[in-house]
Amino acid sequence: MYEDILAKVMGYQTIIIHRHSKPDFDAIGSQVGLKEILVENFPNKHIFVVGDQNRFDMENDMQSIPDELYADALVFILDVAVKHMVSDDRYKLAKEVIVIDHHKNACDIENATLVLSDSTFSACAELITDMALELNLKINPRAASFLYAGMVTDTGRFQWMHKPERVFLIASMLTGFGAKTTELYDFLYVETLESKQMKNYFSNRFVFEDGVAYLKNDKEVFDKFDVDVFTVSRGMVNLAAGIDTIKIWLNFTYDAEKNIILGEFRSRGIKIVDIAKKYGGGGHEQACGASLQSWTQVDEVIADYKQLLKENN
Repeated sequence: MYEDILAKVMGYQTIIIHRHSKPDFDAIGSQVGLKEILVENFPNKHIFVVGDQNRFDMENDMQSIPDELYADALVFILDVAVKHMVSDDRYKLAKEVIVIDHHKNACDIENATLVLSDSTFSACAELITDMALELNLKINPRAASFLYAGMVTDTGRFQWMHKPERVFLIASMLTGFGAKTTELYDFLYVETLESKQMKNYFSNRFVFEDGVAYLKNDKEVFDKFDVDVFTVSRGMVNLAAGIDTIKIWLNFTYDAEKNIILGEFRSRGIKIVDIAKKYGGGGHEQACGASLQSWTQVDEVIADYKQLLKENN
C-alpha cells in the first residue's frame, strides 16, 4: 500500500492535506508532518494543509485556498475515515482521495481511491512515519517534531500503545531526525496559574458512581470561563484518570454552535469503543467519543458504561 500511495503522489503536482475537525495533536502533527515530508522530497510540488484551527495549530500552518485548486489535486485525509468528521468538505472536489487512519471505524468516504487503515498503530503520526521510513523519504526536523508530538499525545505520553517496541523505535528515530522534545513538553504541559485553577474547578465537579466517573458541562461553564469547547471537552476528560477504583471516565460538553453534546470516553483495561459506536461515534478501544443529541442520551451512555463495567468485573 505504501508504494501505491507514493505512485499517486508522483502523479500529481498539487496535493492538499485534510484531517478531522476539532483536531488533536495527532491530527495536526500527522498533517503538518506529511506536508513537510512531501515538501522536503518533492520541492517542485504544491502542498497545502487545510482545516479548522485551535491551539494545536501552534505555528498557524493552516492555509486558505480557492476551490479551483481541487480540480486537479490529490487529497489526503488523515486520522479520520468517516466523512462527517472531516474538516473542510471540499475534499469532494478533488480528482483523487487517499485516506490514512488508525482508528477502528469503517471508511465511508465515497470518493476515496486508496484507504490505508491500520489500528495496530497507536497514532496516525506513527503510521505516517512508518510509511516515510519504508519509502526511504527524507524526514526533516520540523516534520520529525510534529510527528513526534502526534505520537506523544495520542499515546498519552507513551501510556497506551498497541506495539510498544515499534512505538519506541519510531519515536527514537524521530528524535534522531531532530524532533524537538523539550519544547514540545513545555508547550503541552506548562500552563498558567489561571489554567491550573480552572482544571481544579472541573476536577472537583466529577461525579464518581459504580466505578465510573463522569462530568457534565452545560453552557453555564462557558459563562464562567473564557475557553473554547475543545479545551473543556478534550482537555478535562483525563482529570479523572489514574484513580485505582475508577476504570471508566467520561466527559460531556455542550457545544452551542452545533447544538450537540460532545462525549469523550476513556478507560483503563476495558474496551469501550463499541458503546461509542452505538451512539454514532468511534475512536480507539480505550479512548473514543461520540456526539450526542440530549442530556437524556448522556444519561443512557453513562448507564451503558456502568453496565459494561459490571460485566467486566
